[in-house]
Amino acid sequence: MKPATIRTFQTVHTWTGLLAGFALFVAFYAGALTVFHDDIAAWQNPPWLAAADAKASNDALIERLLSHHPDARADFGIVLPRDSSHAAYAYWEAKDVSRFATASQVDAPSTDAAENELADFVYALHDSLGLPVIGLYLMGIVSVIYGLALLSGILIHLPQLVKDLFAMRVGRNLKRLWQDAHNAIGVISLPFHVIFAVTGALFCLFGITLAALNTVAFDGKLFDAFGKATNTTPAVTVSGTSASMLSTEALIERARAEALKSGVTTFEPDYMHFVHYGDRNAVAEVRGLSQHTLGSYGTVAMSAHDGTVLATYVGNRYSLNGISYAALFGLHFGSFGGRTVQWLYFILGLAGAFLFYSGNLLYIESRRKRRHADQPRKTLVMARATVGVCIGTCLAISGAFVATWIAVRMGVDAGVPQRAACYGIFLSACAYACLRPIAKATIELLWATAALTIAMALVDLAANASAMTHEWSPLAWRVIGVDLTGIAIGGVFALFARAATRRARTGDTNSVWAIKPTRDVSMGTERSQ
Repeated sequence: MKPATIRTFQTVHTWTGLLAGFALFVAFYAGALTVFHDDIAAWQNPPWLAAADAKASNDALIERLLSHHPDARADFGIVLPRDSSHAAYAYWEAKDVSRFATASQVDAPSTDAAENELADFVYALHDSLGLPVIGLYLMGIVSVIYGLALLSGILIHLPQLVKDLFAMRVGRNLKRLWQDAHNAIGVISLPFHVIFAVTGALFCLFGITLAALNTVAFDGKLFDAFGKATNTTPAVTVSGTSASMLSTEALIERARAEALKSGVTTFEPDYMHFVHYGDRNAVAEVRGLSQHTLGSYGTVAMSAHDGTVLATYVGNRYSLNGISYAALFGLHFGSFGGRTVQWLYFILGLAGAFLFYSGNLLYIESRRKRRHADQPRKTLVMARATVGVCIGTCLAISGAFVATWIAVRMGVDAGVPQRAACYGIFLSACAYACLRPIAKATIELLWATAALTIAMALVDLAANASAMTHEWSPLAWRVIGVDLTGIAIGGVFALFARAATRRARTGDTNSVWAIKPTRDVSMGTERSQ
């Protein structure tokens, strides 16, 4: 390519990266944790602190639901517990408002199923920055910009791709080292970043895209056609004759047996959908997760009265629409390959967060004046924003874990404390980065993140040690795993803090990351600011 063309792509890459970088850092760091969604849920509610309704049967929940809300029998769902410490809860629509309730909550249902779940809150940060509606559309736009940054980046580095891919030139030139690390991580993980950019844009902008196509190209018929193409629940006519319903356990076992005939090795149900419950023609649909298949979520629809299989969308019985739709979720969340793929996605998520953080550092290093003590305002602003937003996000999420842990032990709803802690700490970190000298703010926030993350994990291990000994459960491994991962992440932040300290004291004195000495006139000595 001509030099002018490369410079154009460099400009596009820089500005698209900067525009999307902060939001993508949050999305990737929270997304890395979201890979272990069920583990975080078990950490919040371990078996020895099981929810009050955890022992209530699914059939008891249905009975209580229909006794309090008889209109729900036309169409309702049961979200099955993810483990023995969680309770199943019902989902239905009442007066165009979604309702959620466990067995003890059916007389006063909630409008938010995930209001106190830390795992779902972390997912919301990944999905929409925790901002309802507008955050989802914002992340859709960010995903499109992200795709443009990927395209321009690969075009820039294509000529030197083979020669410089694994070149890590360690030395006094820190900018070149950051550049090499940024390029290597970006190129090696490129296929995954393409997947994340495409699926992220589709998920977040799906409603807007569908509405636009419905108006422009489908003459107002797209929504109806899309519903028919993706609906997996067989359409039935109410018979008007009452009939007994099979138990949920019997329906689950029949669905699992049917699914295993479809080429999958596992089928773990997580949701049941009932239509016209109590009628002879009632339908029960069981959704489950299968490992080692790209279409990880599948459904089996049966007669709720006698268990006759009506439709199967699992494994090799997926329709083309179904496998395409399910593959998007499997590729985005890494739900198709068990623990190995989960750890791979976790590492890729953290590497992605580093990619955007290092991109900001490269921007700062490229625009600072190396022989001037006073740096341009735009360099200082970007440095403070990078420290406040990126390190502040990590500190804030650790704070949400702490607030949730305290709330659960106090027996209060964890939703408000975890959100207040997360957003409060994040805003405080941003303010701190603006008020303190940049180098000191960086070091202090990194040490704070390391200390809080490690302390939380150690306290949780100590608090649960006795319960684990007396009430051991396989779920305890998930709790231990989350704590050990927290200690490891905290250790990485401690290493970053040490490196930042070393650079601040021994690096280029004109850098924005240096602790600059100032003259104390009254004492005639120098001290660091």
